[in-house]
Amino acid sequence: MEGAPGFRPLYRQVYDYLLKQIADGSWGPGESLPSEQALAQELGVSQGTVRKALDAMAAENVIERRQGKGTYVAEQTQERALFRFFRLAYPEGQRVTPECGDESVTRRQPSPKERRKLDLDEGEEVVEIIRTRLVEGRPAVFEVIILPTRLFPDIETHAPLPNALYSVYQSAYGVNIVTAEEELKADLVRKEDAQRLGLAIGTPILHIERVAIAIDGTAAEWRTSRCDTRNVVYAVTIR
Repeated sequence: MEGAPGFRPLYRQVYDYLLKQIADGSWGPGESLPSEQALAQELGVSQGTVRKALDAMAAENVIERRQGKGTYVAEQTQERALFRFFRLAYPEGQRVTPECGDESVTRRQPSPKERRKLDLDEGEEVVEIIRTRLVEGRPAVFEVIILPTRLFPDIETHAPLPNALYSVYQSAYGVNIVTAEEELKADLVRKEDAQRLGLAIGTPILHIERVAIAIDGTAAEWRTSRCDTRNVVYAVTIR
């Protein structure tokens, strides 16, 4: 691994190299990677070093290993994206599968906070997606999603958008969401929440802010979700 920073463990150098290859599109969603032996020969490292790098990528859901078949770039299917990133569940633990409700997609100039959250340059536009998500046919989540236009230049042409947007990000734009940073707080229903979710102003509501991070480290999405949690909970498994 010529030219790699000496202070980084060798397996992390291999990890960085493989990650860049995926981010650059050398291996697309669902495509197989070369074997550990082939990668080791190409990079001039041991097969164990390659395996350790792949283990780290698998733990982060960047790749998936299929028994007896090989290693593949993970695909953001609707089911996979919902399972990983939609955290509402019924109190007994059963995961909730939301449905799409009302939706609007517009382009505009970002606010200072949006520019900061998405690390936007001066003059960059954003796409704003506003939608309601239903649980058992009733409005349960009011979402505002902000995207950099440079990453998703014509996303409005995909309307109506699918339930899990991350599959479109990957398949149509090559933006592979691998992690998300979330902040949660208790809040009170405001006027627009009341209109969207049918709740009385001042009712308790769960407020979630998420920055979705792409495989190359880019902040690709800032999402605010206002959730009616009278019948559902926010569920996380800690291992």
